[in-house]
Amino acid sequence: MSLVIRNLQRVIPIRRAPLRSKIEIVRRILGVQKFDLGIICVDNKNIQHINRIYRDRNVPTDVLSFPFHEPDFPDDYNLGDIFLGVEYIFHQCKENEDYNDVLTVTATHGLCHLLGFTHGTEAEWQQMFQKEKAVLDELGRRTGTRLQPLTRGLFGGS
Repeated sequence: MSLVIRNLQRVIPIRRAPLRSKIEIVRRILGVQKFDLGIICVDNKNIQHINRIYRDRNVPTDVLSFPFHEPDFPDDYNLGDIFLGVEYIFHQCKENEDYNDVLTVTATHGLCHLLGFTHGTEAEWQQMFQKEKAVLDELGRRTGTRLQPLTRGLFGGS
């Protein structure tokens, strides 16, 4: 099914083709290539607004995931939407990090959230971290990149 990437901001340039290519591979690794997925790139103002409405946190953030679950429609192949706070992500990038790689890692993190992974407790984080690491390691094997999970070190882990 389809992967839709929308850029709704003008603050940070987005190269959608490399992001699409890598997320298509991530979808195949996770076995969800038959499901629709939306990735929406927004600026700090908009991600903060969404964060305030849905999480009661009035600050910009890197990623928000909104699963599409309609129990009455079991044949609906829509995973949901991932909002990337690309301005926030850009400013959080360290000097030695490639911005496009960080977008891939952040979108992968959001996709794991759509699949039910969370990191509210150390046990949940451990599961999510292991899933992200396995996916990013396989992505690296296929593309030659070396990417680390977004939440590394969240609970003192690697």
